[in-house]
Amino acid sequence: MKYPAFSRLAKNRRQRTLSAVAVVATLIISTSAAAGDGLVLADRGTTDYVLVQPASPTASEATAVKELQNHLAKVTGVTFPIVPEDKVPAGKKRICVGPSGLVRQLVPGVDPAKLGHEGIVIKTVGDDLVLLGQGKRGTLYAVYTFLEDTVGCRWWTSTESTMPKRRKLEIPWLDVAYAPKLQIREAHYRDAHEGVFAARCKLNGNFDRIPEAYGGHERFAGFVHTFYSLVPPSKHFEAHPEWFSEINGKRRHENAQLCLTNDEMRRELTRAALARLRAEPGAGVISISQNDWRGRCQCAKCLAVEKEEGSPSGPLLQFVNAVAEEIEKEFPDVLVETLAYQYTRKPPNKVRPRKNVVIRLCSIECSFVQPIASSPQNEPFRRDIEGWSQIAPRLYVWNYVTNFWNYIAPHPNLRVLAPNLRYFVNHNVIALFEQGDAGTTIGDFVRLRAWLLAHLMWNPDRDDKALIREFLNGYYGPASPHLMAYLDEINDADQRSGVYLRCFMVDTSKYLTLDDLNRATRHFQKAEAAVADNPVLARRVRRERLPLDHVWLRRYATLRQQAKKEGKEFLGPKDPKAATEEFIRLAHEHKNEQWRECRPFSECEASLRKSFADLVR
Repeated sequence: MKYPAFSRLAKNRRQRTLSAVAVVATLIISTSAAAGDGLVLADRGTTDYVLVQPASPTASEATAVKELQNHLAKVTGVTFPIVPEDKVPAGKKRICVGPSGLVRQLVPGVDPAKLGHEGIVIKTVGDDLVLLGQGKRGTLYAVYTFLEDTVGCRWWTSTESTMPKRRKLEIPWLDVAYAPKLQIREAHYRDAHEGVFAARCKLNGNFDRIPEAYGGHERFAGFVHTFYSLVPPSKHFEAHPEWFSEINGKRRHENAQLCLTNDEMRRELTRAALARLRAEPGAGVISISQNDWRGRCQCAKCLAVEKEEGSPSGPLLQFVNAVAEEIEKEFPDVLVETLAYQYTRKPPNKVRPRKNVVIRLCSIECSFVQPIASSPQNEPFRRDIEGWSQIAPRLYVWNYVTNFWNYIAPHPNLRVLAPNLRYFVNHNVIALFEQGDAGTTIGDFVRLRAWLLAHLMWNPDRDDKALIREFLNGYYGPASPHLMAYLDEINDADQRSGVYLRCFMVDTSKYLTLDDLNRATRHFQKAEAAVADNPVLARRVRRERLPLDHVWLRRYATLRQQAKKEGKEFLGPKDPKAATEEFIRLAHEHKNEQWRECRPFSECEASLRKSFADLVR
């Protein structure tokens, strides 16, 4: 586990349920036949509207109104004037962006602070339109929601979008009030972390490089696995071996943890944590969490607490609670995060997280082809999340949605992404880190996955199948039905196989047979033929085929021998050496960096070339 995320929560942290004030479960555009045909914002190159911003807008509110102006100009060809609220020309209709005195007059009963974290309001009032939201990103999110859901703008990636062209831009009567159920939303894909794109996707996690002008992101002071960064063995072990794990009767620091019942060590860690917070003003969460390996302390005191609590999470949580109590005295609004990960995943019997402690539950052991909510394979994790959700005032989930041992291979978990996300939300999870293959640009439909997860994290009630179709249609054009057939093919194959699909899979033969690969290849052949006359779409489709090509190359000899033995078709490469060179060339063309977690693509190049070095056709 290398790349966690999420950070600062709003000062008025909400509890399990959203405020009942004007909050709806889904983003619904309300229309009224009695109200007329809606508002005509622009028609044939002219507009009667001005964009009204607060007299003293915040940086993100100023960005919100500018983003609205820029995108409306792309759609209509009209540049809507921006004016402060106290200088609206007489006779002009108004699109009011952000909280202001004028907005309070137009919607007197709406208080963004009561909506919930980053809640938004989109409302027509007479001839006027109001767009505003809670916190430093809410108004920006209201603008992006309006542009996407009502105007029809689409941002597929950080560099690729679709803007509709409207000679006449008419919108229906709108009455939307919504607060996202997840306060922290992070899709860990390389492109999704690009700042402006992340903001437009309404992502806000620790890795999202969002400029302050676009609302910034949630910040952490210290990362996960912080034990040794706060109490370094190089500094303390020689003088204080008792601060570190006792394993088999001996104190050690290699592949070990801290002795969580040692009060002197706790005071030193607390001192270091406070120093870190002082050095990082503005951070809203600090991580006090175990190292990324096992090696828990087995001293008599630690084991006694474990026995009483029924889990190693017992001494960990007692320790973190004590640190959090001291941190709260100086930093009352900072949250203290710890992990429920591997050996600490099971909740304790008695101790409960303090009000300023966050539990981050990790799903690393799950099977990611079966839904967590119902599958027998995932019953142990299901039992743990249900246990934590009953005792933790704030529960985060770190979910795994890739194959860390081979980013560049089909990972057929597409059908469980939405059900699992909804399951988390239904169990009081308020923040989610979806750890995808951020190290690669040529993974298994990584752009679709990032876009899909971003939309579902903002609104888990969206139809995931409809979202997938929308992305495929919008981004790949005529190739879309064939790519959908391909995705169905490999997901069907995965489900037929009954494989326990971990986030560490070496061998695709466990879930993709020769017959599966032949059928999948035919779908891609049809997809490529459908866009052969469009260089942009053809390049996109060819890139998405690279994971399938990788399977053929990795298993070339075995699959070719099987096809010959069984008299079956073989749609793998006719010349694997040439196919290898094309695969490598395209990977570099798309600026790919890794082929598995923390491993450079150069390793993949070398191993593939070695596979066919002595090949005689």
